[in-house]
Amino acid sequence: MMKEFELKYGCNPNQKPARIYMDDGSDLPIEVLNGRPGYINFLDAFNSWQLVKELTEALHLPAAASFKHVSPTCGAVGMPLSDRLKRACFVDDVEGLDDSALACAYARARGTDRMCSFGDWVALSEVCDVTTARMIKREVSDGIIAPGYEPEALEILKTKKRGGYNIVAVDPDYEPSPLEHKQVFGITFEQGHNDFRIDRSLLNNIVTEKKELPEDAARDLIVSLITLKYTQSNSVCYAVDGQAIGVGAGQQSRIHCTRLAGSKADTWFLRQCDKVLDLPFRSELGRVGRDNVIDGYINQNEEDVCSDGIWEKYFTEKPEPFTEEEKRAWLETRDGVSLGSDAFFPFSDNIERARKSGVRYVAQPGGSVRDDAVIECCNDLGMVMAFTGMRLFHH
Repeated sequence: MMKEFELKYGCNPNQKPARIYMDDGSDLPIEVLNGRPGYINFLDAFNSWQLVKELTEALHLPAAASFKHVSPTCGAVGMPLSDRLKRACFVDDVEGLDDSALACAYARARGTDRMCSFGDWVALSEVCDVTTARMIKREVSDGIIAPGYEPEALEILKTKKRGGYNIVAVDPDYEPSPLEHKQVFGITFEQGHNDFRIDRSLLNNIVTEKKELPEDAARDLIVSLITLKYTQSNSVCYAVDGQAIGVGAGQQSRIHCTRLAGSKADTWFLRQCDKVLDLPFRSELGRVGRDNVIDGYINQNEEDVCSDGIWEKYFTEKPEPFTEEEKRAWLETRDGVSLGSDAFFPFSDNIERARKSGVRYVAQPGGSVRDDAVIECCNDLGMVMAFTGMRLFHH
């Protein structure tokens, strides 16, 4: 172990010197096995490790997270993937995937929002196995934190980035000090570590007319809330099937969080539509290129990938455009989605937007002067909502 680790620089190249160390002079609870992680890498590593550790403790399943700029693109537990989802996540060719719950968790975490996960930091709650390492090897990623690595898995990961891939082992038994500090403008802030436990009991106060909360929905609400605990606030998180599918982080307005996360959830759903899965890509177009084109095809971004003179770069034949009517028809088949919020919903517009992305179950702290209007909206839409009584801001 080591007392401190010198960093190349801080958040930006001009911010020197930079290091990580323990205030009490004890050893760091990590070991750098390869590479030289930077300041932001370690912020992602330590936040993402807490996320996956808590997911596993709460749900008793292996967990994985994909982190980028101090917020998760996804947190997921190791549920099996359908053949359709394997195709959408670009893992239908992975041998042994069904035999590794950890690999399934990683496939979900990386496959949810592949554009935002480009150059991510990976966290695993369990010892990294060979199947998971092989998947990570072929993705663009900055580094990984896990409690350990199988010898062959470690050698696989060491070949990434021309041997410079950042690999960190963390002591799974390490517990942080109950008090934490940070400095802003030379002024020290002190607060208690956020050790609030998120589990099934947090969902007992159901305030809507409908009271039925299936166990899979409770699992997804727990995934959502634990993900939010390590997401830059304001934030909301859509979750289904044991994984976050849309994270709206760092927005000043709650409805903007809900819209942003909802649009990501919609894109995740639409990636699984036959019209997207069957796009006739040119064989030489790589995984990253396909991600960008799929996002453009679904969301009709700056470049019209179906227009003449452009589609030829990506496809062997011109695809039919994905119409708004087709998208809405597919999205209307989605249901049973869970939504968590790190603070109360001040207006019912959040509920109305969430329902458009298939949300049926909601968990939020409550405490707004308009709680009655939000509850009434849930009742009108046949949704179940629990008040947790606990805010989950993270900065």
